[in-house]
Amino acid sequence: MEVVGVLCGAMAALTWGFLWVWGTERKKTLEKAGLLGVGGRTLLVIAHPDDEAMFFAPTVLGLARVKHQVSLLCFSTGNYYNQGETRKNELLQSCAVLGIPPSRVMIIDSRDFPDDPGVQWDTEHVASILLRHTKANGISLVVTFDAGGVSGHSNHIALYAAVRALHSERKFPKGCSVLTLQSVNTLRKYLSLLDLPWSLMHTQDVLFVLTSEEAARAKRAMSCHRSQLLWFRRLYVVFSRYMRINSLHFL
Repeated sequence: MEVVGVLCGAMAALTWGFLWVWGTERKKTLEKAGLLGVGGRTLLVIAHPDDEAMFFAPTVLGLARVKHQVSLLCFSTGNYYNQGETRKNELLQSCAVLGIPPSRVMIIDSRDFPDDPGVQWDTEHVASILLRHTKANGISLVVTFDAGGVSGHSNHIALYAAVRALHSERKFPKGCSVLTLQSVNTLRKYLSLLDLPWSLMHTQDVLFVLTSEEAARAKRAMSCHRSQLLWFRRLYVVFSRYMRINSLHFL
């Protein structure tokens, strides 16, 4: 009986969390719109094909709510297992599901940026390409990983290092903001929606929580990466908070 009571209490807390979120989401819509700029142009910067679905789907779909035009810059083809061409096509398919057309997707295929956690990408080189792309496309918001890289992958962290350098040196165009995706501990990472109360209690600048319909869309995007859907990634899709929740901080 005690176990049943605990479970009921947990479900009640989760239900309250849902109701609170949807109430405050509606209340904060105008606030978010003002903060992010309705109709702005966002550049999502990722390291590998599938990052956009595995980690950033709530952000991409959340920005669509405030009418942002999202473009994507991917710094590698994900060729670690010699699947680069396959993974490029999968990325384009996934982006289409998330509402990003091929014309707004740029994939860099260069030996300078190998898909390899053992290789440190050159910060200045990454920064120069990123800055050029930002200026050429009139970007008002750059979104990428934080210092933890969510999974700790060195390629993810390299993107943060480049963005951080550009921001600290004030090289981004005037009015261009930077959002970084919050890394959380392993327990929270695999709590799915049960992480919602913690996400609400912890400080963040922007919080995106997907509806059931949006979550199904995120899963469809991830399913486009057929070459990557090994058993442990299928479990990730079911249990990871990043398939439903994104908390982000401004630099």
